[in-house]
Parts: sequence; C-alpha cells; structure tokens
Amino acid sequence: MKRVIIINCILLHFFANAQKTNIKDPFNFKITEVKGDLNNDKLDDKVIVVQDTINEFGPFKLEIFFANSKGDYKSMATSTKIIAPKFPNGRDGFLSGNSLENITIKKNILIVNYGLLRGHLEHKFRFQNGNFELIGYSAAYLDNPEIIRIIDFNLSTGIRIEKLGKVGSDEVKIKPTKKIVIRPLPKIEDVEPFENDLY
Repeated sequence: MKRVIIINCILLHFFANAQKTNIKDPFNFKITEVKGDLNNDKLDDKVIVVQDTINEFGPFKLEIFFANSKGDYKSMATSTKIIAPKFPNGRDGFLSGNSLENITIKKNILIVNYGLLRGHLEHKFRFQNGNFELIGYSAAYLDNPEIIRIIDFNLSTGIRIEKLGKVGSDEVKIKPTKKIVIRPLPKIEDVEPFENDLY
C-alpha cells in the first residue's frame, strides 16, 4: 500500500511539473516590431508588441530587447500597461475607438503613439538610471465638440504647457505654464494610458 502511495505522489509531482513547463506565453500574436539604438551603443535594439488574442480583453505586451555585438538580444523591460487592451470592457462591451498607432525609435528615445477616437497621445521613454523612464508626454484631443485641448509635458524639466483651441478657429488660449516635478520619473512598466491626469 505504501508503495502505491509513493508511486502516486511521484506521478502527481511529475505531471504537475510537466504542466508548468508546458504553459505557453499567452501573448503569442505579433503586432509590430521596430529596431533602433536605444542605449547609444550604435547597435540596433528592438521593441516587440504582442497580443493575447484568447483573453476577452485582448491585452498587449510591449517588450524591449538590447542587442549585443554577437547579434543576440537581452530582454530589458516589459510592460502590459503602456498599451491599453483592445477590448477594455471585454469582447461583448463597446469599443472605445482608442488603439496603438505605432512605435518608433528616434535619437535613442522610444516613442509610443496612441490614437484616440478624436485625438492622439504620445509617450516618450529614455533608457536612464537602469530603466526606461518617461521623459515626455503630449496629447491633442477634443475636450468637447468645440474645444481642442493640447498638452505638452516635459517630465525631465517638469514644464507642462496646455493650450485650448476652438474648432474651426485659429484662436488659441494658452493656460499658465505649470512646473510639476515628478521624481523618480515613471518607468515604462508602470505607465498606463487614461489612468493619470498628468500623463
């Protein structure tokens, strides 16, 4: 009897470990991949965006890889927040009209462009202090059917400029410039669109 119990325990342990190793990454559908130098070493690093198409919210994952001189890549940062899910209220809910436009790399800066139903968001990240930190945020969107709100926030300096324009008019009202110092700067892993009034 003891032998049967021991064998059953061994088999149970074996199958439990086998199931763990067979679990695949649910983010298996590639949306985009871009290359460019992110750490100023003259090598083309890469950023990949993948989606979990099984999950009812359709979440995305952005992963950043640094290249080395041998042509290999090392994962440096991963975010499942910086790109809002495709179905924020589930597949049976309404679509928000918001979606990823593109990812670009310019002058060692990673730029995530996000389209709104009536506007646009842009987040800029630089690799510094061992992390990808948010250094810039800009937005332009309809605040109501008549007013366009434009925001430019340089998180490195803390300078935040906000403008209001009337649809169909060249008239622009510039609100008083604010200095908002955020330290430490937000990391890409923690930045989530629409969850913060500042960025």
